[in-house]
Amino acid sequence: MERLQRIIAHAGLASRRQAEEWILEGRITVNGHRIRELGTRADAAKDNIRVDGRTIRPAASRVCLAFHKPAGVITTMRDTEGRPSVADYLRAGGHPPGVVPAGRLDYGTSGLLLLTNDGDLAHRLTHPRYGVPKTYEVKLSGMPTEAQLDRLRRGVRLEDGATAPSDVRVLRRLKQKVWLRMELREGRNREIRRMVEAVGHTVERLVRSHFGPIALGQLERGEIRPLTEAEEKRLRRAVSL
Repeated sequence: MERLQRIIAHAGLASRRQAEEWILEGRITVNGHRIRELGTRADAAKDNIRVDGRTIRPAASRVCLAFHKPAGVITTMRDTEGRPSVADYLRAGGHPPGVVPAGRLDYGTSGLLLLTNDGDLAHRLTHPRYGVPKTYEVKLSGMPTEAQLDRLRRGVRLEDGATAPSDVRVLRRLKQKVWLRMELREGRNREIRRMVEAVGHTVERLVRSHFGPIALGQLERGEIRPLTEAEEKRLRRAVSL
């Protein structure tokens, strides 16, 4: 017997917190009885548990995947414009339903994307409260000055507020361009691109190399691999699960 919110989260339908809200809103029934108590327990294998009238299936075994998202692939399970999506790669690889991206990468950004059917884990990986660091390699047009790099480190004021301080290091200098390593703990839309534009440059290439303790490593573009048991433990530990 498990708490209802845990069963719903493990089924990949929502985070535990979202499931608690559904219970309080009266959207959950167990064997035909509407449930509004957060402490209610049920047996996912035996009880008929429904969300908004739809029966939920017992959770499949937990799945955590690393995907090297190519640029030009949309981070969504469905795209009305017909663009290549994460869902296309999951289907091609024969991965089980219910696996979804933990967060997103912009259409033009490549690199590490984590995928899971664990709603609790996905929620914590993307919630600002847990501050999971994400590391990017960024190719800039032009050569930023030390003053411009310091602005990126201290935080840049954008239209939606100042960014948090970030770790910014020069990886390598080319003839007219530079590669930076930037580590952020926020998840704003196009944050790195907007930060770089705010100090007078543009991003030519953006690759996410790490998500918390998980590294992209030698994973080829378009490839998906399961996390090792040790990686999954480190990831869950990073978000206090």
